[in-house]
Amino acid sequence: MNAIDRLINKIKETNNPTVIGLDPRYELLPKCVLEKYPNTLEGVSEAIIEYNKALIDETCDVIPAVKPQIAFYEMFGIPGMKAFEETCKYAKQKGMIVIADIKRGDIGSTAQGYSNAYLGKTKIREKEESIFDVDFVTVNPYMGTDCVKPFIEDCKKYDKGIFILVKTSNPSSGELQDVKLENGEEVYVKVAKLVEEWGKDLRGENGYSSIAAVVGATYPKQLKEIREIAPHTYFLIPGYGAQGGKAEDIALGFDKNGLGGIVNASRSLMCAYKSELWKDKFEEKDYAKATRAEALRMKEELGGII
Repeated sequence: MNAIDRLINKIKETNNPTVIGLDPRYELLPKCVLEKYPNTLEGVSEAIIEYNKALIDETCDVIPAVKPQIAFYEMFGIPGMKAFEETCKYAKQKGMIVIADIKRGDIGSTAQGYSNAYLGKTKIREKEESIFDVDFVTVNPYMGTDCVKPFIEDCKKYDKGIFILVKTSNPSSGELQDVKLENGEEVYVKVAKLVEEWGKDLRGENGYSSIAAVVGATYPKQLKEIREIAPHTYFLIPGYGAQGGKAEDIALGFDKNGLGGIVNASRSLMCAYKSELWKDKFEEKDYAKATRAEALRMKEELGGII
């Protein structure tokens, strides 16, 4: 079974098209977790592991996927990368799909190295080793086809998937992505068409390809447009919650069967215990239970729209 069908099956199983972004910035970690460990890189990384595992335990039956953002692990050096690795392994053990948010994009041989690390295998003499072995990664396509092709080939070989940046949710994305080309198309339209073409050989039983796209909820007009341009392309939709994306906007990225996208929420889920909605209902030590409560609220909100 290819990667996108595995993801869709988990979405159907949980009846919830969401992914929890695990972005463990130091200032967001609960004090009750941090105080258990030394104030060192190793200590913080151990705190991250405990924190992430608690969130996974509370949401693995509700949310189909996790999306750890590599930057918030790399910043703690080798111990942080160990926390990333352990987080990915633990989520997979709990039956969740793992989307590594790495946003890699480079020339062919370098792209192959990145792909080996996360999707494929690294050859050591006559032996091949899986390194991080996640289900999906995010990819930056702005160096062209040769920076994406190694990932696509490993998707075919190892039944993995990629989410390619098409129209991102950040405020300044339009500086490049909305620029009009000579034919009148915006850059994001050109990239969306490329993604649809790149993915034609990896379409699964649900009609969608494992070569998928990142399309932000903060730009609903473009979200709707790209859904029409790329009918076989699944969307990872960031921007919900803390970035201002609303459920009714997100619905524009889905098809008539309620498929077509998975909605990311990071801070609104990770830090639910601090939010106005939940801070009076949960103490800090119950941070994971607050995350579960917010996950169920989000599921209900999206279910009423999609």
